Amino acid sequence: MVVVNTTNHGGSNAHLVDALSAADPSGRLRAALSAGTRPDPHLTDTLVDRCAVEPDFFVRDMLTWALCRFPTELTVPRLVRELGSDTAQARSQSLHTLSKIGDRLAWPAVSALLHDEHDEVARSAWRAAVALVPPGDEAALAADLTTELGRGDQHMQLSLSRALVGLGDAVLPVLDAAGTNPDPRIRAHAEATKRLCHDPDSGFTLSVETAKRVAVTGPDA
Repeated sequence: MVVVNTTNHGGSNAHLVDALSAADPSGRLRAALSAGTRPDPHLTDTLVDRCAVEPDFFVRDMLTWALCRFPTELTVPRLVRELGSDTAQARSQSLHTLSKIGDRLAWPAVSALLHDEHDEVARSAWRAAVALVPPGDEAALAADLTTELGRGDQHMQLSLSRALVGLGDAVLPVLDAAGTNPDPRIRAHAEATKRLCHDPDSGFTLSVETAKRVAVTGPDA
């Protein structure tokens, strides 16, 4: 962790830095809330570094909220640098935070992680990419994302499908093309995603299982 020099911004912030790594998660949550309530640019590195190691989901979410309260000219470059970290959680949480900030300057770095080998990082990159894709690039993003069809377990596949659905009509032609893929797992995932496009409330599990049966036995089975 990078240690921020707290000499120039008072003892209360020195205490806040310590509280962000306290043993009690409720104390860390309060510290993150305080950091966002009274944003101090000197704390930017501390908050980003904490995101990489914080074990509690709710604290991580509060850290993201706090960072969203800081000036983007400070947070976005720092979060983009974090995308090159060797720590999967650092990359994943930075992607999540960048998606919430919504600054498209991060787009090139975000799009570079769409095929990250770590599932949680890839999932975060998919969501962030949909949030940050430049207008007019939706079809290209859809084509890139569909190369991940069939990856992982059902939870992973649902995450990709939701990202693709978020791209709107631009995704339909590439899903049609994926529906002719020789890999039945990819065809099944494409079919399940198309069902979600047409009916977002449909059951994803049933869609996948139905598509798999069609892929194996044929449409008339």
